[in-house]
Amino acid sequence: MAIEGKVKSLSKGEAKEAGDPFHEGNDDIPGEPRQLPALQRKLKSRHLQMIAIGKHRLHFDSASSITHFPTGGTIGTGLFIGSGTALANAGPVGALIAYAFIGSIVFSVMTSLGEVATYLPVAGAFTSYATRLVDPSLGFAMGWIYWFSWAITFALELTATGLIIQYWDPTIQISIFIGVFWVLITALNFLPVNFYGELEFWFSSIKILTVIGFMIFAICVDAGVGQQGYLGFHNWVHPGPFADYLVTPGPTAKFVGFWAVLIQAGFSCQGTELVGLAAGESENPRETVPKAIRTTFIRIILFYVLSVFFIGLLVPSDNKELLTGTTNAAASPFVIAAKLAGIKILPSLINAVLLVVVLSAANANIYSGSRMLIGLAQERFAPAFFTKTTKGGVPYYGVAATAAFGLLGFLNVSNSGSTVFNWLLNITTVAGFILWASLNVCHIAFMRALKARKMSRDLLPYKAPLQPFLAYYGLFFNILIMLTQGFTAWIPTFNVESFFVAYISLILFAILYVGHKLMFRDSFVSPMQADLDTGRLEIESEYWETTVPTTWYGKLWFWITG
Repeated sequence: MAIEGKVKSLSKGEAKEAGDPFHEGNDDIPGEPRQLPALQRKLKSRHLQMIAIGKHRLHFDSASSITHFPTGGTIGTGLFIGSGTALANAGPVGALIAYAFIGSIVFSVMTSLGEVATYLPVAGAFTSYATRLVDPSLGFAMGWIYWFSWAITFALELTATGLIIQYWDPTIQISIFIGVFWVLITALNFLPVNFYGELEFWFSSIKILTVIGFMIFAICVDAGVGQQGYLGFHNWVHPGPFADYLVTPGPTAKFVGFWAVLIQAGFSCQGTELVGLAAGESENPRETVPKAIRTTFIRIILFYVLSVFFIGLLVPSDNKELLTGTTNAAASPFVIAAKLAGIKILPSLINAVLLVVVLSAANANIYSGSRMLIGLAQERFAPAFFTKTTKGGVPYYGVAATAAFGLLGFLNVSNSGSTVFNWLLNITTVAGFILWASLNVCHIAFMRALKARKMSRDLLPYKAPLQPFLAYYGLFFNILIMLTQGFTAWIPTFNVESFFVAYISLILFAILYVGHKLMFRDSFVSPMQADLDTGRLEIESEYWETTVPTTWYGKLWFWITG
C-alpha cells in the first residue's frame, strides 16, 4: 500500500524545454550553483513522519544543573517522565494550557518550514536556508550551535541508557553501557539511510502504541475501574487546576508555574523540525514532506495534549513521587497512575519503553548532527570533506565527528567530570528555540523573495494556512521564550552563576554570529539575490510514480504508513 517511487532523470535539454514555472533562469545569481552532496532519496513519507515523532531533544532546567531526568522531544522522555514535572509545577490545567500553547508555536514553525522545504528540499536544509535567504552569518552561527546541541546530547543519551538499566540492577556500572551502546548506535548510522528510517519507524511505533494503550487505560481508570473508584475531574478540584511554583502562593505563583512549564514544553517538542532536515533524503519530497508535516503536527498535538489531559485526571499534582527527581520509571506519571490504580507490573514495562526511547534518541542524534555538518560544509562553513558520502549515501565523516562526542558521556562516571559535562549541556538548551526562530525568519525572507520575483504563493508545492502571519507569531514567542527562559535566576534573589548557565547559549550564539560577521563582512541577502534555484531544479527534472489505493482499508493503511 505504500508509495512506490520511480525516478526518471531528464536531460538538461529536456529540463529546459519543460520550462521553469517558478523562476525564469538564474541570471540574478552570480556564479554557478554549488554542487550538492551525494545523499540518496530513500526516506519514505512514513519514515519522515516517524523521524519527527520519534525525535528527541534532552532538556535541563536552564537556571540550574541537572535536577531531574532530562525531558525529551516529541514522543520521548519529555512525555513519559517530564510531563510529571510539568504537572507538579503548573497543575493539571496549567500544564494542559502550556502544552497546547506550545503546540500553536510548533504549528507556526512546521508550516513555515513546510513551505520552504518543499520548494527547496536540499541537504543540510536549515543552514542552507538561512545562508541563501537571510544572512550567511546567521547560517553559520545557527548551524554550529545546533550541531553541537545534537552532538553533546548524544553523550547524555548514552548515559541515560545506564541509568535506566540500573532500575533493574543498581549494581551495574553505567560506563559499561555507555561503551556498548556507543559502538552499537555508531555502527547503525554507517548503514544506508533507509535502514535508519526503518529503525526509527519501528522505535516510534512502539512509543505510539504505548501512548495509545495508556489513553485507553486512563479512560477505564477514570471511569472507575481502578481501586480508587470513579475519579472524573476530582484532581482538577483537589488539589486544584493550577499549582503554585517558586514564589508566595497566589496568582503570580500560578503564572510562574505556567511559564516554567511553557518553557519545558517547548524544549520537549523540539525535534519536530527534523522533517525539514530529512527532506534532502526523501523520496518525492514535493509530496512526502507536506504530508509528513501535516500528519506529524496532528499526531504530536493529539498524543501530547491528550496524554497531559489524562495524566492530570489520574495523578494529583501534589503527589510526592512527582517531586522526587528520580531518574527512572518511578518518576513517570504513567507509572504513578498505574500504582494508584493498583497495577504493579507497569513500572518495568515503562522502563523498557524508556530504554527504547533513549536508544531511538541516540540514533537520531548522530543522524541530525551528521546532516547538519553537510549543510555547514556545503555553505563552506566547515571543511569540505564533511560532504563526502559512501555509495549508500552516508556522510561518514559527519557521522564519525558527531559520534565522537558520545565519548564525553564517560565524564559522567566521576563527579568532577559530571560538573563540566553539565555546563556543556546547558549550551544546548536554547539551541532549539534559536533554530525555531531562525526558521520563522527564513520563511519571512522566503516570502519577500517570492514577492520580489512577483511569484504567487499559489504556485508553491505546499501552501500552508495563515501564512505569513503565523511566521511572525512564532518568531515573537520564540524570542520571548528565549529571553525569559532563565527567569529563575532572579528567584528568590539574583544568582550570577544561574544567570550565565541559563543564557550561555545566547551568548555563544551572539559570539559566533558577530565573529563571522566581522571576519567575512558579509551583508544581508536582498530578496532579489536569494538563491531559489540550487537543489530545486534537480527535483523538477525528476518524477515519481505513485500507486494510490482505492479500498477503505488500503487508504487507512496508506495514511498510517505514508
